[in-house]
Amino acid sequence: MQESKKIKIKKIFFTVLILAIAAAAYVLFRSAGHGKTRSASQKAQTAALQNSSAAANSNSGSGGGWGDDSGWGNENAEAPTVHISRAKRQLINVSTTAVKVVPLVKTVRTVGVVTYDEDRLATVNTKVAGWIDKLYVDYTGMYVRKGQPLAKIYSPELYATQQEYLNVLKWAGNGGGNKGDTAGSLGINRMLAGDADSMVAAARQRLKLYDIPEREIKRIEATGRPIRDLTIYSPVSGYVVQKDAVAGLKAEPGQTLFNVADLSRVWILADVYEDDLSLVGTGRWADITLGAFPGRVFRARIDYVYPALSGQTRTAKVRFSIPNPRMRLKPQMYSDVLIKCDLGKRLAVPASAVIDTGLRQIVYVDRGGGNFEPRQITTGVKTDTMVEVLSGLKPGDRVATAGTFLIDSESRLEGVTK
Repeated sequence: MQESKKIKIKKIFFTVLILAIAAAAYVLFRSAGHGKTRSASQKAQTAALQNSSAAANSNSGSGGGWGDDSGWGNENAEAPTVHISRAKRQLINVSTTAVKVVPLVKTVRTVGVVTYDEDRLATVNTKVAGWIDKLYVDYTGMYVRKGQPLAKIYSPELYATQQEYLNVLKWAGNGGGNKGDTAGSLGINRMLAGDADSMVAAARQRLKLYDIPEREIKRIEATGRPIRDLTIYSPVSGYVVQKDAVAGLKAEPGQTLFNVADLSRVWILADVYEDDLSLVGTGRWADITLGAFPGRVFRARIDYVYPALSGQTRTAKVRFSIPNPRMRLKPQMYSDVLIKCDLGKRLAVPASAVIDTGLRQIVYVDRGGGNFEPRQITTGVKTDTMVEVLSGLKPGDRVATAGTFLIDSESRLEGVTK
């Protein structure tokens, strides 16, 4: 029994010894992994910074620049730094660059849709009720020229108006219907003749308001017979993009019979997110490409920015007007739009230098000797490769641009960054 107890005591002793050796090895490994340990003067300096920060908090009732007790933002205290040894800097490939004032160009990428130029879209209708007797346009998509007949409409109302006009013409030609030659009758004849001229002019104007062409009115006057059918003509040259007229249809005044679009020039409407609206405006150039024409780039300026946002997509429409002489651009084609925004010269750093935590943006300023200071900055416009700096840095400061996430991890492990 005593021998077994001795064996157990020896096992416990060796177990404790092994754990102690492992702990000592871990401490030595941590010291070697973090480079040189901080000197007594550095520790004293850190303690002084913490004490000064605590004193400032107790006197002013407010924290440092980031709302913690690190002393950041205290003008009388030196900002804390994280030390990265040369070996570790080479291992994580740390590189730095100087903060400069550089020209910034932001490219806004979006998509667009080809649509009709609304200035070149015409609706064809009639101003009198009637029935469509004959159609000259048989299908949607047919090309028509300006002045080409589209349909014929029979309108009893229009027929009666023409007959009235002919009756007024006859009455005016007979001197108002009074052929007396007494002094009194001559005065009456002059009055009736004046009334007849006014009635003729009024009846003629009614025919014009019904869209009867001048040549048709002269034909009515020459033949003395009303025209049975009213011919409707195309007001523009273009394609029939909507056709509601069919033979025998009763057309009401104002009812759309045809829509004709002139496609010699088209619009491209693109969506721009509200975050980029301050950068785009009328006159901005854009490169537009379409999948139907690989390698072809259409250059155009923004000629209008629509005043309202879509509630679903949070985007606003911008409009481009593009010549389309060969009618190759078809409505509803999709396009890729690149809007280049020249922002001028601004203080900026490479995008890789900025760590965005969601609450703040941090860069690591190179203080020399492997020491990096975490500094909060305020950012502005972001391009593909650069970020504008509004505050927190000045020209000539050097910031880490590669290995920043590993520097940030080391800073958090040492408690420099919270």
